[in-house]
Amino acid sequence: MKVVVSIGGSVLVPEPGADRVAEHAAVVEDLVADGCRVGAVVGGGGVAREYIGAARDLGANEIELDQLGIDVTRLNARLLIAALGENTVTAPANDYEEAGDALRQGQVSVMGGVAPAQTTDAVGAALAEYVDADLLVYATSVPGVYSDDPNETDDATKYDDLTATELVDVIAGLEMNAGASAPVDLLAAKIIQRSGMRTIVLDGTDPDRIARAVRFGDHDGTDVVPEGVGEEPTYWAQNEQ
Repeated sequence: MKVVVSIGGSVLVPEPGADRVAEHAAVVEDLVADGCRVGAVVGGGGVAREYIGAARDLGANEIELDQLGIDVTRLNARLLIAALGENTVTAPANDYEEAGDALRQGQVSVMGGVAPAQTTDAVGAALAEYVDADLLVYATSVPGVYSDDPNETDDATKYDDLTATELVDVIAGLEMNAGASAPVDLLAAKIIQRSGMRTIVLDGTDPDRIARAVRFGDHDGTDVVPEGVGEEPTYWAQNEQ
């Protein structure tokens, strides 16, 4: 089973320290031990936002800000690499071909950002499409996809499952609301729609939730189900029996 796990920077590194990074690394290593081929994509989180805010105040343009954010995602990626075992590529992949080659050789590959104007949400979706992954998991700081920003709207509805087309519609609606926060960005949603990629959006602040989702399909997040494949997946890493 090939799986791509996209971990938000605020999920992996909520504050400077090693504990959460080590916990996520242990999950990745356990999945590899189960026979999975794993690609990981790491976001920038709060650290990236702080650097970008400071650079904007200093007069940096948007491309320069994007490059700064990419640098931070790659630093976070290096933290995860440092916690992983010997069967991991020792530097963040620069592009999808490099990451795909590593996965084909049975190695764990970790990526940060790759290009300006593209979030790591989109990088995760593009990597999953490139390697023809069986599953894409977004480990976010919220429990799934909602009709509105749950941090701002008390009666926001959480979706247990969506088609990829419905996901695009929901995310587009969120992005049109000023200040709304979407767990997956619109470009990522459109890549998921195009590729027909089975996707789970879940709260990854407890890394064990990622492991259960990949092993058994057991999660409390949002299941994005490609059209025409049926509701029940057939390729979880393990069977609960």
